[in-house]
Amino acid sequence: MERIDFAAHRRALMAELPEGSVVVLCAAEEATRSNDTEYHFRQDSDFFYLTGFNEPDAVLVLRPGQSPESVVFVRPSDKLAEIWHGRRLGKDKAADTLGVDVAFEVGELDSELAGLVSGAENLAYLPGHSARGDKLVGDLLAKLRGGFRQGLVAPAKMQDLRPLLHELRLFKTDAEVALMAEAARISARAHVRAMQACQPGLYEYQLEAEIRHECAMAGARDMAYNSIVGAGDNACILHYTENNAPLHDGDLVLIDAGCEFHGYAADITRTFPVNGKFSEDQKALYQIVLDAEKAAIEMLKPGVSIKDANAEVLKILVSGLVELGILEGEVEALIEQEAYKPYYMHGLGHWLGIDVHDVGDYRTPDRGRQLEPGMVITVEPGLYIGPDADVDPRWRGIGVRVEDDILITEEGHRNLTADVPKEIADIEALMAG
Repeated sequence: MERIDFAAHRRALMAELPEGSVVVLCAAEEATRSNDTEYHFRQDSDFFYLTGFNEPDAVLVLRPGQSPESVVFVRPSDKLAEIWHGRRLGKDKAADTLGVDVAFEVGELDSELAGLVSGAENLAYLPGHSARGDKLVGDLLAKLRGGFRQGLVAPAKMQDLRPLLHELRLFKTDAEVALMAEAARISARAHVRAMQACQPGLYEYQLEAEIRHECAMAGARDMAYNSIVGAGDNACILHYTENNAPLHDGDLVLIDAGCEFHGYAADITRTFPVNGKFSEDQKALYQIVLDAEKAAIEMLKPGVSIKDANAEVLKILVSGLVELGILEGEVEALIEQEAYKPYYMHGLGHWLGIDVHDVGDYRTPDRGRQLEPGMVITVEPGLYIGPDADVDPRWRGIGVRVEDDILITEEGHRNLTADVPKEIADIEALMAG
């Protein structure tokens, strides 16, 4: 699999910056889980995009057109610390390994950083992103502004790096797409495994365990987000993560889960019957959602927007709800009145990448930006008839969502998650087998 060229990411960012700019960016810090134990470390997404480095506390400095142009500060090598907590890259190996010009230890920030930034006209960073980053920049500016006698000069302009950096992250390279495709394949196998393992009497967390096992065995130790395994009316809770309820015969179960593979996310949702066989009412509601999802995906190509696809989805969902008697009235009027909101209350999809809800400007609140090749989005319509809904009791407590990950290509689109069955007959056949 092609390796990601993180140096190319840095070059692309530097090419977008105003002349005389310097970038200062902090890595993530370790987070305490309890007392003296930490959560499994995950790198800050922006820092990862520019470095591929997966250690805490580092700092990246970029100085376009200057020498050195790229500088990283890393934790020092420490034999005792490494015996207890794991290996560190260290200053001596950092420059070559990360492809930067110079490496220092984080303990040298106070002596080296001001000199690297002094004289720049523009300081680009991520204001408000982290307490450590804000303090580092605040202390740096105070030192520069008070260092006239030492020949230090503070930048006159400050720039929020997000618009430039996040626009770059929105468009995936071939190497990034390959990693996302592998994350999708692994996650697809995990969903298939959960369908095959499912039966009445199990608990939601046991299906979650099947998914996590499949992903970890394939080299994806971390999930991209907390897995949702919602059986029965738990499926009507959009971000349900308790995953501790039993699976009852006759209920549907909704699983929204995706792994993170080498820093890149997958995001898949499937809904299927606990006992392997849809009831007629479940089929009716499920087919409406599936038809909407397939119609939206079919539309996706350069020049179309998520907003455009969602408009088509609303027609299908609302028409279906009227046909089932859950809504009453003219379809167009019901859409204009947003009468569907109690049953479809979220958007159609979002950007996908290093973050599961990835960065990138949607341009309008209803996501009207036209799609372009290299973007990856999710498509995830749903219908959720809560247990207290004012509808015929036959529909209550049924939640359905179907979600795939779609790469926009020059020709149209590519479904990265097509390996998971979603047709009713295919799901039933898989579970029967």
